[in-house]
Amino acid sequence: MKILFLSTWYPYPPDNGSKIRAYYLLRALAAQHEVVAVAFRPPTGEGLSTAAPHLNESRAIAVPDDPFRHVNAPQWVKYLSPYPLAFRASPAMKTAVANQAASLWDAVVAVQMPVAQYALQVKARARVIDVDTALTFQMHERYLAQARPVPRASAWVSWQKARRYESRMLRRFQAATVVSPAEAIPLQALVEAARCQVKVVPNGVDCSQNRPGLAAARPATLVYNGALTYSANYDAMRWFLREIYPRIRALVPGVSLTITGSTRGVDLAGLALDDTVRLTGFVDDVRVPVAEASVCVVPIRLGGGTRLKILEALALGTPVVATSKGAEGLDVLAGEHLLLADAPEAFARRTVELLGNPALRHALAANGRRLVAERYDWAAIGQRFVDLIEATVKEKIRRTV
Repeated sequence: MKILFLSTWYPYPPDNGSKIRAYYLLRALAAQHEVVAVAFRPPTGEGLSTAAPHLNESRAIAVPDDPFRHVNAPQWVKYLSPYPLAFRASPAMKTAVANQAASLWDAVVAVQMPVAQYALQVKARARVIDVDTALTFQMHERYLAQARPVPRASAWVSWQKARRYESRMLRRFQAATVVSPAEAIPLQALVEAARCQVKVVPNGVDCSQNRPGLAAARPATLVYNGALTYSANYDAMRWFLREIYPRIRALVPGVSLTITGSTRGVDLAGLALDDTVRLTGFVDDVRVPVAEASVCVVPIRLGGGTRLKILEALALGTPVVATSKGAEGLDVLAGEHLLLADAPEAFARRTVELLGNPALRHALAANGRRLVAERYDWAAIGQRFVDLIEATVKEKIRRTV
């Protein structure tokens, strides 16, 4: 089949959650079909490269623009816009996709909602969108979390804008995928009677690249493998450093914390940092600091989707303490695959318990690794995605004959 793959994120290097997902979905498709990828690639940033190993069977076209360039606009601009600014059209992307419009594609695949509109520019037998996490889902959660009238009203407006846009757009696709069952139900409500099937394609981890024993774990070390440039990660670390980490330090005086990922443009003054906290900045191989840690902490309170950081840690054999929100969407059992806690005191207590109990760390590590190998390996997940694309194209052809 001939597949046009449109991505909100240039898939290489796969150094954040969205890029990792795009990379492995594209890699799976390119291994079996003729693929042309067109993806946003902002002209500046850390770790950017146009080389894409393992994708020799596809052609990748980088569009030098940022789909999120308008999201920091003044609040009044956001309020007056009839749709979320992340969905504002990019002339550069429109031109790049128009250059592919001469061909009839068997399928056009859009990865995340900011590129959905461009999938409508080309002729295709079938259109599939990997929503990942719907903005409607995120905005609805933000709305429910607001207690004060003015912020609640503002969140309601944002929710309605996202709902109208995504509902209208999704009805133009034959299939849509999300990362967790919790998001499949509200997404199905968006498409209502439209012939758009909603499927769950979870996030995964490359178990051949992420495996136990890559580095020796150091005593009394914690890691958070998430860039602070993402608001949910920043909130997690602000809360952890203020409410949880001091409790852990009081009980484990020699403890240390490593936070991986870019800090470009981050308000570090808003974090309760001290000399036991190490900010790595961008790292070429995040597996090393995760594998070296005794415990991976995931105190996430915001956002949607499923947490690649947990899957990475479990694959590497690093035991995890997470909030319920942090583990949302993952088929994990508390006490068997990881430890869960939502209150600061409980989170600190669970972390200290894990630091001081080698047998528990070993058991969780073994169970967690077994889980990701059986259910979350990208090799199997990628094939499920390929099967969905192929089935969608066949069904569309059947209906038109």
